[in-house]
Amino acid sequence: MRGSYGDRDRDRGRDRGSHRFGSSRGGPPAGKKFGNPGDRLRKKRWDLDELPKFEKNFYSEHPEVQRMSQYDVEEYRQKKEITVRGSGCPKPVTNFHQAHFPQYVMDVLMQQNFKEPTAIQAQGFPLALSGRDMVGIAQTGSGKTLSYLLPAIVHINHQPYLERGDGPICLVLAPTRELAQQVQQVASDYGKSSRIKSTCVYGGAPKGPQIRDLERGVEICIATPGRLIDFLEAGKTNLRRCTYLVLDEADRMLDMGFEPQIRKILDQIRPDRQTLMWSATWPKEVRQLAEDFLKDSVQINVGALELSANHNILQIVDVCMESEKDHKLFQLMEEIMAEKENKTIIFVETKKRCDDLTRRMRRDGWPAMCIHGDKSQPERDWVLSEFRSGKAPILIATDVASRGLDVEDVKFVINYDYPNSSEDYIHRIGRTARSNNKGTAYTFFTPGNLRQARELIRVLEEARQAINPKLLQLVDTGRGGGGGGGEGGSKESRGSSSNGYSRDSRDGRSGSSRDGDRSSSSSSSSYRDRSSRDGGRSYGSSSNSHDQYQNNGSSNGQYSSSRVTNTHTAQQTLHRQSEMSLFLDICPINIQMMSLFGLQHIKCAVL
Repeated sequence: MRGSYGDRDRDRGRDRGSHRFGSSRGGPPAGKKFGNPGDRLRKKRWDLDELPKFEKNFYSEHPEVQRMSQYDVEEYRQKKEITVRGSGCPKPVTNFHQAHFPQYVMDVLMQQNFKEPTAIQAQGFPLALSGRDMVGIAQTGSGKTLSYLLPAIVHINHQPYLERGDGPICLVLAPTRELAQQVQQVASDYGKSSRIKSTCVYGGAPKGPQIRDLERGVEICIATPGRLIDFLEAGKTNLRRCTYLVLDEADRMLDMGFEPQIRKILDQIRPDRQTLMWSATWPKEVRQLAEDFLKDSVQINVGALELSANHNILQIVDVCMESEKDHKLFQLMEEIMAEKENKTIIFVETKKRCDDLTRRMRRDGWPAMCIHGDKSQPERDWVLSEFRSGKAPILIATDVASRGLDVEDVKFVINYDYPNSSEDYIHRIGRTARSNNKGTAYTFFTPGNLRQARELIRVLEEARQAINPKLLQLVDTGRGGGGGGGEGGSKESRGSSSNGYSRDSRDGRSGSSRDGDRSSSSSSSSYRDRSSRDGGRSYGSSSNSHDQYQNNGSSNGQYSSSRVTNTHTAQQTLHRQSEMSLFLDICPINIQMMSLFGLQHIKCAVL
């Protein structure tokens, strides 16, 4: 039962009332000029003896859990790949009822047909309910949102009611607008039965409605750091009542440069709060943040201790040239859209490419929409709504959507452009296979991505995926020059057609489609057919594309005319020899790279 504060003094606003929760106010030091977010927020000097007491340990071990022996506990953790670091960690719960959640929470769980907790929930529920600081490291789609929101609801219901001027009891910091909105939706679903109010505070949307929500009082505030800093500096809210703090996707927030804002925000919260930090990776920056702000914490790791991909995702890597991507993408999309479940996210590197590819796909009749950082918030919301409903089953996105985009039924992810790091790769492909479902991720990997090849192979090996031999050969070359050749060459081909071979290459690709003979194209083998035929141990069409090029070349099926004479074949040989000389002149590259892709691939790179 939630109590009341009795006769304790309460602040009625930013400009009046006693300093009952901290000795300093939020005003600027005299004469100081501000240029960075949070500069007007002073670090509070807390006196724990003067702070109102609060309860944060609500966990009582269920009899079924009590009967678990240490052997049973270790066996369960090993089965679920749970690693625990720290002392005094409770035993995991193997069923939702063992966590003693309120009945209204259990009702929603049953409505959503959740049978048993995920690994991170099984160990995270008892730890969070016991009031301990914790770090949870788990792959995307592992159920971590419920791991901290359900204990947050229990925590809130044991605190005094909010009064006028009070800020939130639970604060969730998230890196992106999309993740913040999704967390707020879950909070609303599970909290409405107990009249727990929540709001979402993020940039790119009008401030007015967000300020009104905060002024009316909300128990849960989900916020991006930048917008929350703005409101704290302006006195639109405060964190004096915050006793339950969540840092969701902490690694992503640090990657996005939010560390100074996070530290400013945490300085505004009483130090005896409960803090839960969630991350998909455990780099030194996240470790340092945890060391600075968590006390006597326990770390839970689900899966490999190092960066790892969801094992429910079939990963297919197609080693190709930059100029081949469009043709391969459209061919792949024809097969995907023939599937009953075909919701697909295509990731690209830049906003311009995102817009350009969307226009090309829509012009060709594909139901595609795009999302990136320059889109307005209403437009982003509308696009995501269309995608979730299935009206537009193809979403083209930059990395703005690679984390926090939680759509349960995404079946395919395509990396049109390979990301800058294996961490981003894992988070991109993690948009599929959510909640223990299965999914497939296709990746176009070019010589320009050579620096990322070793890390990609490590991720594939850890997930027990088949590795494209061409990817291994690419690593064996040990040289990065091929990437520049691929990019530069494709640009040159657009401006040069003096010998006609740029035209032949284009005609060959389009001609096979016009003739209805897809089997004659350079990437003709069906991704889906190969995957099912090999029992999921396939790596896409590019692994044998060189052989297909050679076979097609000998039968003359690759080019536009079927009446190729011996004279034409001889001319082709001469042109190939001059082409090889040109290639060596303009792009000094290891001879192994030439044999790796075959002459036809080199032509795409040069002309």
